[in-house]
Amino acid sequence: MFLLIFVRMTGFFVIAPLFGRRNVPYYIKIGFSLSMALIIYYSAGDFNIEYGDMLYNYVLKVMFEFLTGLTLGFVSYAMFTSIYVAGQLIDMQIGFGAVNVIDPLSSIQISLTSNFYFILSMVAFFSFKGHHMLIKALFDSYKYIPAGGGSLGYGDNIASNGIEIIGNIFIMGFKIAAPITAAILIADIVLGVISRTVPQFNVFVVGMPLKIALGLIVAVITIPMLMELIKTLFYDMDKEMLNLMKGMAGR
Repeated sequence: MFLLIFVRMTGFFVIAPLFGRRNVPYYIKIGFSLSMALIIYYSAGDFNIEYGDMLYNYVLKVMFEFLTGLTLGFVSYAMFTSIYVAGQLIDMQIGFGAVNVIDPLSSIQISLTSNFYFILSMVAFFSFKGHHMLIKALFDSYKYIPAGGGSLGYGDNIASNGIEIIGNIFIMGFKIAAPITAAILIADIVLGVISRTVPQFNVFVVGMPLKIALGLIVAVITIPMLMELIKTLFYDMDKEMLNLMKGMAGR
């Protein structure tokens, strides 16, 4: 039973935000998973598991526990993807779309604004006690999916929850990028009107630095609003993890 709990913890911390990043040493991830498994094993009550006399059934339950942990960790990480979506939309508007940098912690190419917003979201994650929320959701998972008592027979529920999560990623990304995108759109309209009324005015020379300056100014002004959206994102992450657990439990 302890192995089943430990496997779910390991699957979660392999991919979860902050805990699953490359700069976190593996022995810390394993040690944290072991500590959480010990706490759950001695505090979550009695666990009942029936797998018969066959080792094959027990191995299947171990695999399902690992997949359960991976799924919960993936949902929590996927919600952070909306930050990347917002950064890409903003950079395409202000002219940074072709400037990508390699994030050594996630090994993916991200835009400059995405990197800046992601750093802010990590700071907000700790300030809003998002790590407590993740650990609490992991503990609550045993209320819906007992250790060794899960099943893979609810594919429709999981599929609908996955589609809803992907949709929420784009919706939140558009909300974060909306102020800067609107400001750049207004600037484009104004520049278009000027170019038609004053043909001698070189729009291409003035337009690019103007949009960059305008985008950066609006980004700085809207940081308080961004913090509120990130806070909403964390609460949505907790809700989506709860819905997924209910779907995996067939409820």
